[in-house]
Amino acid sequence: MLLSPLAERNWEDLCLVLEEVLEHQFHRQLFALELGSGTGQHVIRFAQKMPFVTWQPSDIKEESRDSIKAYIAATHAKNVLQPVHLDASEPWEKWAGLSRNSCDVIIAINLLQYSSFQTAQGVFTGAGQTLRQDGLLITYAVYAINGTITPSCNEHLDAELRRLNPEWGLPDVDVLRQLAYGNGMRMERMIEMEEYYKCLIFRKL
Repeated sequence: MLLSPLAERNWEDLCLVLEEVLEHQFHRQLFALELGSGTGQHVIRFAQKMPFVTWQPSDIKEESRDSIKAYIAATHAKNVLQPVHLDASEPWEKWAGLSRNSCDVIIAINLLQYSSFQTAQGVFTGAGQTLRQDGLLITYAVYAINGTITPSCNEHLDAELRRLNPEWGLPDVDVLRQLAYGNGMRMERMIEMEEYYKCLIFRKL
């Protein structure tokens, strides 16, 4: 099993956000897709805290999918499906067999800053197709706002990401808002988190 210190630090705060935005839906069974699940620590914790949600983890890396499988086996999680290969930059029809309007929640944690703009477009296009009406897309990252990155430590983070890969970098909230609008969603909330991270909540109209 892989271990991410960052995931261990932030899963609880993320869980509180999820529990808050889903608080009126505890009475019914939900289906959630996690894009770029990584080690699997988040999805296992979420599943333990929210048994009314069936979780579908995904990742493009075999190493990550193997780690997720190990966490599922170790925790005997009943509401986490086996991880699937899913490349969010591909057309939604290739999203591991998901059908239109099949998801109540899609979550992407620390995915967008490590992705190309094509992947960001894919996330919002795919969410627009696979979310049910009133379904939620939740993204967690450090963001630029209207082309501005503050404070200086976030500028350094953006520069470091772009050194690693010129297509990476901090996503811009206003660009994501437009992507959402173009795919039948609206940005409902921006929640301040620790260390300049934010959760963006988009709702399918």
